[in-house]
Amino acid sequence: VRAQGDTYQVVADVSQFEPPDIVVTTSNCHVAIQAEKVAEDGTVCDTFTHKCQLPEDTDPLSVSCTLTETGMLVITARRR
Repeated sequence: VRAQGDTYQVVADVSQFEPPDIVVTTSNCHVAIQAEKVAEDGTVCDTFTHKCQLPEDTDPLSVSCTLTETGMLVITARRR
């Protein structure tokens, strides 16, 4: 978790996954990123999991994420 001005930022490389394969959840200042690639035969061929805790002064309602064209998932949250 990096502090940049009045925001916190978490960056994860999920370039090997398609956007529908990526799920981001937040709960009690915890962020969880989960991605799963399923092969044509239905088997899971790649997974990604990352969990981190945001600092206590994070505004939990301000958490948002974007996926860049290069496959970097950027999660941002404002500081209170």
